[in-house]
Amino acid sequence: MTQPALIVAGPTTSGKSALALAIAERFGGTVINADAMQCYRELRVITARPTPEDEAHVPHALYGVLPAAQAGHVAWWREAALAEMARAKMPILCGGTGMYLRALTQGLSALPGVTAEARDEARTMLAELGPESLHSRLHPEDSALRPSDSQRIARAYEVWRSTGRSLASWQREAPILPAAPYRFRAILLDPPRDTLRAAIHARWASMMAGGAIEEAAALLEQGLDPALPAMRAHGVPELAAMLRGEIDEPEASRRAIAHTVAYTKRQATWFRHQLLVEPQETHRMNARIAGLEQFSERNYPDLLAFLQKAVDAPQHGP
Repeated sequence: MTQPALIVAGPTTSGKSALALAIAERFGGTVINADAMQCYRELRVITARPTPEDEAHVPHALYGVLPAAQAGHVAWWREAALAEMARAKMPILCGGTGMYLRALTQGLSALPGVTAEARDEARTMLAELGPESLHSRLHPEDSALRPSDSQRIARAYEVWRSTGRSLASWQREAPILPAAPYRFRAILLDPPRDTLRAAIHARWASMMAGGAIEEAAALLEQGLDPALPAMRAHGVPELAAMLRGEIDEPEASRRAIAHTVAYTKRQATWFRHQLLVEPQETHRMNARIAGLEQFSERNYPDLLAFLQKAVDAPQHGP
């Protein structure tokens, strides 16, 4: 028998958390975080994690479970998510980190360990020279990585220096961890660009009023490596620059909103390519309802019908 599992995906501020909460309440499900930044304990406000009231209302998992000093990664999240899914009556994976969801639905490629020397070298160069300069030193096969994506650039550099092979060549190898044994169904929330932009502005204003500056200040007090993922969460670099006196609050807000808008464009494109396809295999992400605007009472009946069909479907096959 193959247990159903639901994916609620989409870009930042598309309404995923509200929809996942409503579904969990209706079907007795557990909302499992699939957002890389919402894993960090110190970033409740800046990452717009579910409220303590929401977390008390229905079961939530993998929210705020890592200290900012620790770098989460896809293999760790996959193992943790599978453990939570095994305990859940109805697993509801909610988030916008596509590579996390893909690690469950399509498996995870083998990646080698890296040496401490390569890791230290990458961090030093990233801090002193910046991601664009480190990007220019990558193996030619890894040049397709975005020059501004410091985390992946550092990882690619570490792998190349440790193994003599590009990160791209390792990723082309067949997955060693198979797709998770669940019958996945997905709902993609895909609001129009103007709607999403307005939501981003509104969320930023709410975060600023709700303690984002204080949260960023407390994070900075830890003196953490700026290359750590938590230190690069949307809003953290901008507020850090403001707190250091390099820019004022309006400029910090402008930059944070602009970076978030650009990120949601990349998210939306990724999810359209991954979800709006005919499934090629049983465990591939597959969407039966997609192109949906933000969750509302108006579309909830159609969603319930879709979900009930997913839950009641035969236990074999896609």
